[in-house]
Amino acid sequence: MDFGAVLQTTPPASRTVHLAKLAEQHGFSHVWTFDSHLLWQEPYVIYSRILAETNRVIVGPMVTNPATRDWTVTASTYATLNEMYGNRTVCGIGRGDSAVRVTGGAPTTLRTLRESIHVIRELANSRAVEHNGATVQFPWSVGSSLEVWVAAYGPLALKLTGEVGDGFILQLADLDIAAWMIGTVRDAAEKAGRDPMAVKFCVAAPMYIGDNIEHMRNQTRWFGGMVGNHVADIVAKYGADGSVPKALTDYIAAREGYDYNQHGLVGNTHADFVPDEIVDRFCLLGTAEQHIEKLTALKELGVDQFAGYLQHDNKEETLRVYGESVIPALKEQIVAKA
Repeated sequence: MDFGAVLQTTPPASRTVHLAKLAEQHGFSHVWTFDSHLLWQEPYVIYSRILAETNRVIVGPMVTNPATRDWTVTASTYATLNEMYGNRTVCGIGRGDSAVRVTGGAPTTLRTLRESIHVIRELANSRAVEHNGATVQFPWSVGSSLEVWVAAYGPLALKLTGEVGDGFILQLADLDIAAWMIGTVRDAAEKAGRDPMAVKFCVAAPMYIGDNIEHMRNQTRWFGGMVGNHVADIVAKYGADGSVPKALTDYIAAREGYDYNQHGLVGNTHADFVPDEIVDRFCLLGTAEQHIEKLTALKELGVDQFAGYLQHDNKEETLRVYGESVIPALKEQIVAKA
C-alpha cells in the first residue's frame, strides 16, 4: 500500500512545502492538495516548489475539475512539470465541487468529465488528440507520463471511472462503502473490456493520531460535511432508496445547507449534523494500532493507496507516527505474505 498526504494550500505556501517535505521524509509516496483557487492558493505553482525540494514524491490535486481550468492548459502544466522534474505528477479529477460552487457554478456533466479526461491524458502523455475540431499536440513534450484518477460517488460516476480511469479516488474510509464502490468500479472496468485489477484504488480520509476521541472527532467532523455535499447530489438524483448504500445516504437527513467559505475547515458550522458514528466510520482516528487495523482491512479490500487529510491541529505528530510505526507495519505485512 502506498501512502499520500492531502494538504490545503493555505498561506504561507512555505508551510505547505514544509509539510510535503516532511511527508516524503516519513515515507509517503504522494502529496495531494485541494484545488479551489479562490479558497486557497494556486496549487500548481506550489507543486513546482515541492518537486524542486523533494526527490521522489508524486504531486497532484485532490481534485481538479473540467470547469475552472482549460483542459489544454491543465495538460500543459503537467507536461511542463514532468519535463522539469521527471514524471512525478498525477491528476485527480472530478465533476467539480468547491471550486465551482463558490462562484455560483455547478458540477459539470459526466460527459464533459469523460471528454476532459481523454484530452488531458493524451496531451500530458505527449500524444496528439482531437479537441474542438482540431488535432492538437505539444510539439515540445516528449516522454511525459500522467495517470488520471477519477473521484466519484454515484453509480454513473463510478461506471465512468471503471471505463476510463487509471485510478479511483474514494473520499471516505468506511469499509462497507469502500467495498461496494470498489466492486462497482471493477465491474464497470470488466464490462468495458479492461482489466479490472489494473484500476488503482485510493481511499482518502482524515488521519489523526491521538487518544482523545472527542477532540479528534471535533477536528475532523468537517469531512463528513464535505462528503455530504456529494451525497446530497446523489440523493437528489437517485433518491435515498436507490442503489447507493444507506450507510452513505442516511446521515444527511439533518443537513441544512453548506457554506463553501468554510469548506474543509475545522469548526465548520455546517457540519454539525454529522454524527460521531459517521466521523468514526469515514476517518482514521486513534492510536497507531487502530490506524494499522483499519488500513489492513482497507488493503484487503483492494485499496492501493491511503491518502490522509491533514486539516487538523496535529499534522507533524501524525506524519511522524505514520513514518515510524504505521507505514513500516503495513510494509511488514506485505513482506510476510511474500
